[in-house]
Amino acid sequence: MADMVAATTLEAVDILGLMKLLPHRYPFLMIDRIVDIDGDDSAVGIKNVTINEPHFQGHFPEQPVMPGVLIVEAMAQTAGAICIRSLGASKPSLVYFLTIDNAKFRKPVVPGDQLKIHVKKIKKRGNLLKFACEALVDGTKAAEAEISAMMVTGD
Repeated sequence: MADMVAATTLEAVDILGLMKLLPHRYPFLMIDRIVDIDGDDSAVGIKNVTINEPHFQGHFPEQPVMPGVLIVEAMAQTAGAICIRSLGASKPSLVYFLTIDNAKFRKPVVPGDQLKIHVKKIKKRGNLLKFACEALVDGTKAAEAEISAMMVTGD
């Protein structure tokens, strides 16, 4: 008899769902979709990079490059959204970005790229979470970092 392995159902959240989870709005909502969600353990955020984003007017007009801090923000938003989503009805009022560790930028991200942000939970203690994150373009690592956050409920 063959070994049976339970299949994991990986879920997705579209832009309307993200806007219900996150307080961010244009021009600071840095992700367009989240796919392959496995609870608050892991997910892949999708960012379609387009020339009409306001930061490209000044970074840099002759050779537009997505700022590294915005790539890290996209990582944080992906991780934060899956954490908030996993709580269901007990949604926190705020999620604070606490630390960025071991950030490395390996390849410029430019208009026309699709950034796939892989986040994986590496630690959780109470309302504190830490994620290992990688941002890939066409399968090539563009950036990586470890980020931590704190979920706060308002009473």
